[in-house]
Amino acid sequence: MNPIKFIIFNIILSAVIFVGCAQTADENAITVDQLREMMVSDSNFVLLDVRNPYELEDKSLGHIDGVLNIPVQELEERLSELDEFKNKDIAVICRSGRRSETATDLLVKNGFNAVNVLGGMVQYRATENKTE
Repeated sequence: MNPIKFIIFNIILSAVIFVGCAQTADENAITVDQLREMMVSDSNFVLLDVRNPYELEDKSLGHIDGVLNIPVQELEERLSELDEFKNKDIAVICRSGRRSETATDLLVKNGFNAVNVLGGMVQYRATENKTE
């Protein structure tokens, strides 16, 4: 095989693999803009904040009204508290998106329709007053 064709083939193959993996990783994720749309138009969802209770009082980030709070480290043992929401979408948020990603994975593995809010409360607050 021609060396240039070989290099081009490998670049294309790598790009296809990378894009495929990226799409899989974000399959259960939404942006803060999509969360805001859900909050306005979708009454059939629950917002689960998996931060520790004291973090909800943080003056810089605070919390979103109506949020359900179960810290991520308690989520597995408290899953039964969410059984009533099995038929609803669950948007999971934390400070930056890392804990909520872990929580989303746990919820999905247990039969919930859950999505991680990318960027968490940091991104939510950072884009709060943006003009469209």
